[in-house]
Amino acid sequence: MGASPTPGETANPDASTPGETANPSASPTPGETANPGPSPPAPASDADQPHGYPGQAGAAGLLVYDGNCGFCTATAHWVERRLSGRNRIIPAQQADLEALGLTTEDVARSAWWIGPDGTRADEHLCIGEALRAMSGPWPLLGRLLTLKPISPLARPLYRLVARNRHRIKPRFLHGSRGNR
Repeated sequence: MGASPTPGETANPDASTPGETANPSASPTPGETANPGPSPPAPASDADQPHGYPGQAGAAGLLVYDGNCGFCTATAHWVERRLSGRNRIIPAQQADLEALGLTTEDVARSAWWIGPDGTRADEHLCIGEALRAMSGPWPLLGRLLTLKPISPLARPLYRLVARNRHRIKPRFLHGSRGNR
C-alpha cells in the first residue's frame, strides 16, 4: 500500500505510488478528499437513512459534525437550513462511522462531508463541499475555498477554529438573521 495523499489531493484507490492510497477504507490525511473505493455497506436500518446512504443508489450528501460542540451544532443547523436537494446533516455521535469510512479520531479532529458517491472531505474542504451543496450564492464560496491561492490559507484557518471551537459562542448563528 502506498502513502496517503497529501492534504488537498484526491486519493486514488488503484494507485500504489507515493502520495496515493490503495486502501479506500483507510482514513484520509487531514485536509484531503478521499476516493471512497467500494460503496460502504448500507446501515442496519433504512429508517435511519431516509434518503439513501452515501455511496448507495439514491444517496445524498452528508455533513458529519461534532454534536457535543455548541458551535459545531449551531453551524451544522445553519448549513442544514440552506442545503439543497436531499443533502442532510448528522452528529458524529449518531453516525455509523465505520460504514462511512471514518474513525472517532477523524470526527474529533474535523467535520466531514460525505458526497453522494461516498467521497469524503474534511477540514476546509468539508466546508467547501457543504457550501457547494447549498442553494443561493453559497456554492460559489464553496468553489473559492478549494482554489489554489485560497485553499492553503483556508486550511490553517479551519484548524485554528477547530482547536478553539468549544470556546466560540454560536450566538452569531441565531436570531432574526439566522434563517436567511
